[in-house]
Amino acid sequence: MAVEQLSLAPALRKPSFDSMGLVWTLTRTDFKTRYHGSFGGFAWALMKPAAMFAVLYAVFSFVFVQEVSYKVNLILGLFLFDCFAESTKAGIMSLYMKGYLLTKAKFPSWIVVTASASNALITLLVFTVVFFAVLTASGHAPQPLQVVLYLCYIAALLVMVTGISLAGSVLFLRYRDLNQVWDVMIQAGFFLAPIVYPLGVIPHQFHFYLYLWPPTPIIQFAREVLVNGTIPTVRAHLLLLLMVGTIFGTGLMIFRRYAPRAAEYL
Repeated sequence: MAVEQLSLAPALRKPSFDSMGLVWTLTRTDFKTRYHGSFGGFAWALMKPAAMFAVLYAVFSFVFVQEVSYKVNLILGLFLFDCFAESTKAGIMSLYMKGYLLTKAKFPSWIVVTASASNALITLLVFTVVFFAVLTASGHAPQPLQVVLYLCYIAALLVMVTGISLAGSVLFLRYRDLNQVWDVMIQAGFFLAPIVYPLGVIPHQFHFYLYLWPPTPIIQFAREVLVNGTIPTVRAHLLLLLMVGTIFGTGLMIFRRYAPRAAEYL
């Protein structure tokens, strides 16, 4: 029986159990495909971030012997930014790369976009486990509140990534230079976010503009909670929620506008 071409009009309805099951299926398939045929298989998903963490920690321990907090802040910032960069790149390309599914099966197209961040998220979760283990071994085990806040920041990061991916995925189908533009923005944004330098070296009057770049508040809040042992103010959290809501809402609005005709550009 022939399968009709996908209608993208009912985008982002309330997720059903079938939709969540499809998200899991796509996530699992992408994960298996990524390591299919390799000797280590899915073990690479665990070994790669763990090995990267070990190498970075060893190198920066040698280079920054006296600056213990700097190397920990640097590694934490690198992994959080890498998750943002990789997941948004995958999200922007998601509808284009999964076009063969969108023209052969009927399901909400937002599922493809949502599942695209799975590999980056798995890497970040493995890093988080290793990072917590290192903090515990060094005598700075995260307290339950710190862990909860950190996971909330990760959730906020994923919501922002989803918003950017929703907008980018449908716009890329029309404007194929978008991925190149986003690559340039990611490269510039690496130095805009306080990853290799502490935020304090930048004059305070410019902090507002740095916080407009989505990874910045996530990186800073995670550092304050896990490394410095301090909790950002209520006002800071409210501003983060405002940013998350604005990015996701804008992305959803763009997706709903252009998704109904997305199949025409595949």
